[in-house]
Amino acid sequence: MRWLLPLVLLTAGVFAIPDAAVRAADPPAKLRIIVFGAHPDDAELKAGGTAAKWAKLGHEVKMVSVTNGDIGHWREAGGPLAKRRVAEVQKADKLLGVACEVLDIHDGELEPNLENRKKITRLIRDWKADIVIAHRPWDYHPDHRYVGVLVQDAAYMVAVPHFCPDSPPLKANPLFLYASDGFQKPYRFKADIVVSTDDVIETKFDALHELESQVYEGGALGSETEFRLVPKGDAERKKWFREKHYWSKRDAEIADKYRDELVTYYGAEKGKKVKYAEAFEVCEYGRRVNAAQIKKLFPFYE
Repeated sequence: MRWLLPLVLLTAGVFAIPDAAVRAADPPAKLRIIVFGAHPDDAELKAGGTAAKWAKLGHEVKMVSVTNGDIGHWREAGGPLAKRRVAEVQKADKLLGVACEVLDIHDGELEPNLENRKKITRLIRDWKADIVIAHRPWDYHPDHRYVGVLVQDAAYMVAVPHFCPDSPPLKANPLFLYASDGFQKPYRFKADIVVSTDDVIETKFDALHELESQVYEGGALGSETEFRLVPKGDAERKKWFREKHYWSKRDAEIADKYRDELVTYYGAEKGKKVKYAEAFEVCEYGRRVNAAQIKKLFPFYE
């Protein structure tokens, strides 16, 4: 029964697109996942727990920051900040057990143009991705929105041989997913897949702890006043983060918000006990999958 809801949605054609654009196939034993975030923290915040779960099972995961984050601080900017944020996210991704790449595009200046469409397409192809995760193209930040647009644009092109012919096209279209957000217009996020992160939440918290410029210094909209309220010691900061920072509450809020979906996926006994979760919405532009294939792509439910 727990797979009845996804199966109904999928067989009803909710995620269907023309067969010429989608080549559904059973997932390989070793999965390859690529997660796109606009800045050096977004992918880790939105999908770090699920990424760590895949990595623990031996699957290959890559986190890509599409911009270098060089204006993402109230006090620092430019090349020195970009280098700092690259170092931070590399440490975070190492703890998650995943690969890391930061593109050299200025923070706040990402454009949904042909050049960037080709970059995203090549990254997906070169990683030989089975699953692609990104922002929805409806978000408060232009970089977030345009990551969503660029990944959407790549969803068809990754299989077209004469687009970026220097990079071999994928033989099977990946499953494209949106990471969760709280925005309401033009439509709300829909949780098609919800994953418990209880078993990896400390790993995720430790990874986010490495994003010092954002977690403890407030990022682009922080201030000296706020910074002075943050403890200075490493252990004290970790405790403060878990108790006070809104990032540490995110997965708990998702688990509560999508409790019914957790019960659907994990069964009533386990689903009601999940404390932390990440959620994803299927983009209809990518691979068409059925319930059995979802269980193979997200091998966490047994």
